[in-house]
Amino acid sequence: MFLTILHAKAEGAGREVIALDPPNTSRRCPECGHTSADNRTTQAKFQCVACGHTDHADTVGATNVLRAGLVRRNANPA
Repeated sequence: MFLTILHAKAEGAGREVIALDPPNTSRRCPECGHTSADNRTTQAKFQCVACGHTDHADTVGATNVLRAGLVRRNANPA
């Protein structure tokens, strides 16, 4: 039900919904790609154990979701 409403709202706003598999999006380093539970030092803090990149975990997750969505959209042109 939620996805049906979301798709309708997005279409009405001229947007698209791209479904993604969310696991590890806030554990994968957006700089080097290393994925580890150890990259999440706290609920909010991200620090890559491979390259040292630091950021807020929500920012890391959002960056990774955006990149994955863009890849999927470009792989499946409308």
